[in-house]
Amino acid sequence: MTRKWNYPSLSMEEQRIGAELARRFANCQPIADLLVQRGIDNIDSAERFFHPSLRDLHDPFLMPGMDAAVERLNRAMGSKERIMVYGDYDVDGCTAVALVFRYLQNFYSELDFYIPTRYDEGYGITRKCIDEFADQGVKLVIILDCGIKANEEIEHAASLGIDFIICDHHKPGAELPKAAAILNPKLEGSTYPCPHLSGCGVGYKLMQAFSISNGIATAELECMLDLVAVSIAADIVPIIDENRVMAYMGLKRLNSNPNVGLRAIIRTCGLGGKELTINDVIFKIGPRINASGRMQSGREAVELLVARDVKDANRKSLEIDQYNKDRKELDKRITEEANAILEERGEMHSPKRSIVIYNKHWHKGIIGIVASRLTELYYKPSVVLTLSNGLATGSSRSVQGFDIYKAIESTSDLLENFGGHTYAVGLSLKEENIPAFTSRFEDYVAANILPEQLTPQIDIDAFLSFSEITPEFVSTLRLFNPFGPGNRKPTFCSRRVKDFGTSKLVGRNLEHIKLEMVDDTSGRVINGIAFNMASYFEHIHSGKPFNICFTIEENKHQNSTSLQLLVKQIRAAVE
Repeated sequence: MTRKWNYPSLSMEEQRIGAELARRFANCQPIADLLVQRGIDNIDSAERFFHPSLRDLHDPFLMPGMDAAVERLNRAMGSKERIMVYGDYDVDGCTAVALVFRYLQNFYSELDFYIPTRYDEGYGITRKCIDEFADQGVKLVIILDCGIKANEEIEHAASLGIDFIICDHHKPGAELPKAAAILNPKLEGSTYPCPHLSGCGVGYKLMQAFSISNGIATAELECMLDLVAVSIAADIVPIIDENRVMAYMGLKRLNSNPNVGLRAIIRTCGLGGKELTINDVIFKIGPRINASGRMQSGREAVELLVARDVKDANRKSLEIDQYNKDRKELDKRITEEANAILEERGEMHSPKRSIVIYNKHWHKGIIGIVASRLTELYYKPSVVLTLSNGLATGSSRSVQGFDIYKAIESTSDLLENFGGHTYAVGLSLKEENIPAFTSRFEDYVAANILPEQLTPQIDIDAFLSFSEITPEFVSTLRLFNPFGPGNRKPTFCSRRVKDFGTSKLVGRNLEHIKLEMVDDTSGRVINGIAFNMASYFEHIHSGKPFNICFTIEENKHQNSTSLQLLVKQIRAAVE
């Protein structure tokens, strides 16, 4: 799919700041431009960006509700009350429950955890579950990655003598639940410095505050940042500010001494001995943890993440790996079925600005993935629905820049429940409301989406000549890790490059181009790979100049490291 190239544009003030930063970083203007684009305007903030430290974590008591949450937790432990740690069945929820449960286990035994099943119970907390907790003598529930809209359920719990501490990061409704404490950096009026924490991140801040209030050294808690890093990557929250620190430190832990369960997953993924990145978490580790909740029960994922026995962890990891294989097969089949329906509708050429598709036989655990696939293919906000417990239940995904939460919220009178983020929302509604929902959703999207948001974009961070791709440049670029939303991997543009004469077609069907390129600034030959771009080969092989946009990849093999440009798109240079 052809994408629009958005070139960098800095204001006069940003250019001035960039020039000052460039003098500090070996007169490398591209590095300075990348820093400015990330809001870094002086040497001190650049140094903090390049060298994250736990000292940069915010005081957890800056979060509204933290004093009440810690007071209630301390009181429960002092009175020997039974505490339940409850969380969502996705990666963020499972890592959050694993972190809070395992950390509190060091100090308290009247403790258990609970993960609802996606199919029988669904998202969030239910009255039935609360009744079961009451029968078990539970007096306090720490609910993670959900609960911010559970007003009626938490009121019911209060009538049974059960208090809730809510640790959530989803957008709250107009009225908040009457909980003992609510920790959510997105609460209206909150001045917490990092509003984009994951659910596990909020749980971490609660444990941090608990430790401070009780004079407990936080070294052991910091060892659990590998779980927070997994949640940050899998839940696609911005890797900026405090999240960047936790992701950075958590990745270091994943690469040096991860917990027993994560080590088992790493081994099962075939990632042992490799330096793990955020992408490895997103595409390898996260999907396996998610597969447990999608295919069976998220409880199994938490049991793996809190495991202390290596053999037990390895066995559980292999079971979850099989769930992931089953998930992939279902994902492929349902995506193909959905595409067939949309092709029959003529969706690729439809003037509609959104997609809503329903099939009551589709697997509930897969529809979020299918929604993502459809959004990528058609580049429209997409909602995929199936039937679960008598309701049409679905997941939605959005395109860059469009707030799908507001779009779903505009139809709230048709919905039984909904919740989520700017780019992903879960929802449920009665089957008979699907036509009205489809129409209203389309009306909102059509009225509010910008034309450019319906076109795939490539945001180019800086222009780069081959002479600027030096070992020093690559070494400094490495310090921008970890990459993700808010700090995406830099995309560069090099103009008027030429084939060295040795580029060639590769792949089973000769669909890729293995590039060997030069430009006018350097005699160096730069290697690159352009997947599925064989249609450009004739132009390239003719010796005519072309422009490329790309990321810089480092390929490590044994004790050597080589550079390769991962080409995102090619354009013929204007003569």
